Amino acid sequence: MELRDKVVVVTGGANGMGEAMCRRFAAEGASMVVCDIDAAGTRRVATEVGGLGRVVDVRDEAQIRALVRDVIEVRGRIDVFVANAGVLWGEPHDGVTPLQDRGNVWASNAAWQEMWDVNVMAQVYAARAVLPHMLARGEGYLVQNASAAGLLTALGNAPYTASKHAVVGLTEWLSIHHGAQGIKVSCIVAEGVRTDMLRGAQGEWFAVAGAIDPDDAAAAVVAGIRTEQFLILTHPKVEQYFRGKAADYDGWLTRMRRLHAKTPR
Repeated sequence: MELRDKVVVVTGGANGMGEAMCRRFAAEGASMVVCDIDAAGTRRVATEVGGLGRVVDVRDEAQIRALVRDVIEVRGRIDVFVANAGVLWGEPHDGVTPLQDRGNVWASNAAWQEMWDVNVMAQVYAARAVLPHMLARGEGYLVQNASAAGLLTALGNAPYTASKHAVVGLTEWLSIHHGAQGIKVSCIVAEGVRTDMLRGAQGEWFAVAGAIDPDDAAAAVVAGIRTEQFLILTHPKVEQYFRGKAADYDGWLTRMRRLHAKTPR
């Protein structure tokens, strides 16, 4: 699919990868709808790309339904819905609690729920809201932002890993069940992008080998949409790792244990 003249909705569009995608999609000629819980950021990006700005809390299904109705009323249709909004940690860093305690299986129930609501249920809500419109038209494109953690793992962050595995599973299901009905589906798999999500409490970058800039990630997404790939890989080596995992699951787990043992805590 070419993005020129397409109506594209991007959640989490005020910062990071979402902002970069909004800019790049607009440069490709798309009519943009920028959505985020950050009101000031939403207005800023929407103004810069000449699109609509809508303040939306993706954890609230009613707000997503209202967003879809609003965009269809104003723009006439939605061609592409990019469910990009996400969180890396389910609770803010207090500057005291070590990362391994924020991201292990004993993270608070509130942290697990926040991760589930933002990373997974927001995408369920989006599909519920926009699919009837797309199915009635016989065409549409759903782009879900997962992570390499959804295919592999995120060492030290159990809630994130579990939620992103769920995103991959949901996206697969959508492709299988609606691909023959004119609905295109892609899953963004990024290993590391230099956004605020990748920064530590003191502003340092987390040590993610091969981390790329948001603009490079957005370019990969455009290329993936153009060729209608299911897995949009911002880091092609992730596919190699995924194949290795599938070929020898037990061996992969052993290697991950060794890598985890070397990870600073």
